[in-house]
This record gives sequence, structure tokens and C-alpha cells, in this order.
Amino acid sequence: MPTENQIKQLFNRLKAYKTRYLRKRYADLDESATRLMINSFLTEVLGYTELEEIKTEYRIRGEYADYVIQLERKKRFVIEVKAVQLDLSEKHLRQSVNYAANEGIDWVILTNGKQIDLYRVIFAKPIFTKKIFSYDLSDIKELKKSVEFLFYLTKRSVLKNELEHFWKRFQALEPGPLSKNLYSIDVIRFLKRTLKKKTGLYFNENDILDSVHQIITKKIESTKPKSPLNNGKK
Repeated sequence: MPTENQIKQLFNRLKAYKTRYLRKRYADLDESATRLMINSFLTEVLGYTELEEIKTEYRIRGEYADYVIQLERKKRFVIEVKAVQLDLSEKHLRQSVNYAANEGIDWVILTNGKQIDLYRVIFAKPIFTKKIFSYDLSDIKELKKSVEFLFYLTKRSVLKNELEHFWKRFQALEPGPLSKNLYSIDVIRFLKRTLKKKTGLYFNENDILDSVHQIITKKIESTKPKSPLNNGKK
């Protein structure tokens, strides 16, 4: 988990990146120019080393990924770069997910230098992705919100396995899987005791289960990552 000082340092680096690149004069950059922005983002903001850890035009089965981040001989990210003038969408993911699948890489970053989207590759049948977060760094409010999540993409965090801990926490708090725990007999019996204490009445466990089911089957919103920094805070 990042300290307040680490968050502050990363925030300052992100602000410097925003001031340098996310300006109107660069709003129409093509993809090759956008990659120069990404070089700076990866080195000066996230802390990766050029050449050693940042692989550009990385060949995978006869095709080339824009970037692959490799640390301690392990490939950590595939990064797909689009021109800063383009709006990102999941249609831009297909090729990079194929690269990730072929190399056994768990994470894909889709970016146009302004927007940063993080996806987890799920190695199921068929392979699919889970969008973890998306932030527009040109918006100072979003930039502030992004810091504690972008921290997990930094070299320091990846090496300390904090990104994987972040992923496990994300999975654990997803409404769908989490809601299944509400069907457990321990939960139903707890509710039964609570209701009897409040009302003085006896409740059938099946009736409680039906009510819980109605709660669970209402629309569950897609999960947004919860910040570990806000544990216990409202």
C-alpha cells in the first residue's frame, strides 16, 4: 500500500507530465508523436528504465506490440498506443489482447497519452478482459483521483507484487462474486437472529433467503476499484 509521501511524489510527476504534454498545441499529435509522450510517461512517471525494461515494437509471432514492459525477465504489460487525438474504445484492444494471450501476459494498458485504461487478461475459455480503471489525465480532477490507482503500475509497485494484491482485492469486492456469500447458511442464520431480536417474531430461513435473493438479483452495477487508502473511511 502506498504511503502519503509516495502518493504525493507520483502526483507531482503526473502534474509535470500534464503540464508538459497535455496542452492544446499537442491535441492533434499522430501516433508516432504520441509515443514520445508515452516514453516520458513510462520513464519519468512510472519509473521504468529505457531499453532494459521498456521494449518497443516487441515482436510476437510475426507481429509487433507497441510496448512490452519486462521486469526481472518477466513480461508484465502489453501497452497499446493510439494517437492522442483518438478516443479510446475496447475495439482497440483486440490486437494487444492477442499479444498478451500469446505471451502469457496478465495486463494490458491502452492509452493515447491522455487517457489511461487498464485491463486484466482473464485466461479462461474463451480469453476475455476485465476493465479495471480508466482516467483522463488532462482533467485535473480525474488526475487527482487516478494517483492512488496508477501507483500500482509503477515499477516499485510491480516489483513488490502490489499490483497482484490490488487485483485480488478488486476480485474479492466485485458485487457478483461477493453477493454469492450472502446465500451462505451462516449469513441467513445471522439475519434470522437479528430479525427475531428486533421484532420478537420467528422467521423461516427460506423466507429470509427469498428476500436476500431479491436484493441480489436487482441490478448490480459494474465494479469500480476501491482504494486501499480509504479502508474504514466513509
